[in-house]
Amino acid sequence: CILLSLPVWLPVMTLVALWVAVTSPGPVFYRQPRVGFKGRRFMLVKFRTMKVNAETQVHEAYLEHLIVSDRPMIKLDATGDPRLIRGGKFLRATGLDELPQVFNVLRGEMSLVGPRPCTPNEFAHYAPWQRERVNGLPGLTGYWQVNGKNKTTFNEMIAMDLFYLENVSMLLDLKIMLKTGAVIAGQLFESQAAAHTHIQSRQSGNRRSPTTT
Repeated sequence: CILLSLPVWLPVMTLVALWVAVTSPGPVFYRQPRVGFKGRRFMLVKFRTMKVNAETQVHEAYLEHLIVSDRPMIKLDATGDPRLIRGGKFLRATGLDELPQVFNVLRGEMSLVGPRPCTPNEFAHYAPWQRERVNGLPGLTGYWQVNGKNKTTFNEMIAMDLFYLENVSMLLDLKIMLKTGAVIAGQLFESQAAAHTHIQSRQSGNRRSPTTT
């Protein structure tokens, strides 16, 4: 599938790489250790969407909080993240930052469909039953991504991943891949709507508050 779709994703990947290189000094790609099949670690590749040397402690603490809390897994950049490069929020909303992971798929470290690979720090906080989600190859997209994603809780995500692993089939994979495009379009629309609302809110606040020196 990756080789057949090369004329589609390669030009897009080239444009994204040029955008990252022009808008932000530093490497184009970002490599991060992730937990793969049966707990084996590998280096996940993605386009860099954050400024060089951006701190990650806040994000790690936020993930730890989501694991123990029963709240939707809303991303930190949904409300604005100063660590993002110009256009970084768009790249994340569309999933374009994940495109380089096609090389992880070609190397056999990932699949097109499967649970998203977590970080070693996140995996260390998993309960024994939650660790069963690594009993399958991690994927570029998956059952959780097309069935709620950031609107679900951490435990709901794990439950969806386990459901997928118990019912994996070629037909289910095809359904998930076909649904992924529609979900990404919906995420982009929500992202743009949220940004528009945020701008209107700021403009309204500026009109109400007096200017101070």
